[in-house]
Amino acid sequence: QVQVVESGGGLVQNGGSLRLSCAASGTIFRIPVIGWYRQAPGKQREFVARIFSSGSTNYADSVKGRFTISRDNAKNTVYLQMNNLKPEDTAVYYCNAVGPGVDSWGQGTQVTVPS
Repeated sequence: QVQVVESGGGLVQNGGSLRLSCAASGTIFRIPVIGWYRQAPGKQREFVARIFSSGSTNYADSVKGRFTISRDNAKNTVYLQMNNLKPEDTAVYYCNAVGPGVDSWGQGTQVTVPS
């Protein structure tokens, strides 16, 4: 079973940038989809971005043009580059790896953008 661990969160000013990392315990080469989700206080977890093994990507409308998801199969890591961060981006960010026999969530990493 593949396990994922997120890192890279922190406190950043309005308009700043962060890069989140999702490191997998095993090879991600054959994992069809790896995605990022977030959950703000008092809200449900929501989709942020996903990347397929083909390299195709999807984004939530709220982050299009600001966030970029990428994967480095050699390092078994998926990244989420977040630019022009806004207070509404404040949340715990989770990585999710999905494939045959795989549905793995990490513990999350906190991103805080004060208003």
